[in-house]
Amino acid sequence: MKSKLLPIALAALALGSATSALADLALATSKNCMSCHAVDRKVLGPSFKDVASKYKDDKAAPDKLSAKVIKGGSGVWGPVPMPANTQVSDAEAKKLVAWILATKP
Repeated sequence: MKSKLLPIALAALALGSATSALADLALATSKNCMSCHAVDRKVLGPSFKDVASKYKDDKAAPDKLSAKVIKGGSGVWGPVPMPANTQVSDAEAKKLVAWILATKP
């Protein structure tokens, strides 16, 4: 019985992770992040994989990037500034940044 439940439990866990990632992608899409970014390629802004790679060892990154999502900024990835996103709440910015930083390069 246990041997039959393990694959089901693993599938449910994987589905939960996929569902969470899809929800985070939906949030990024609804907040217009995907207008300038993509998960795996540069658009106008850097890919989320590149952001995750750049900040992987930076313990201050979640707070720093969450603030940048809301307030905007410039100079980190080139001459194109990131616009302010005042429609994004603090909680949403933190959720988006956590998802972006978890993106595997």
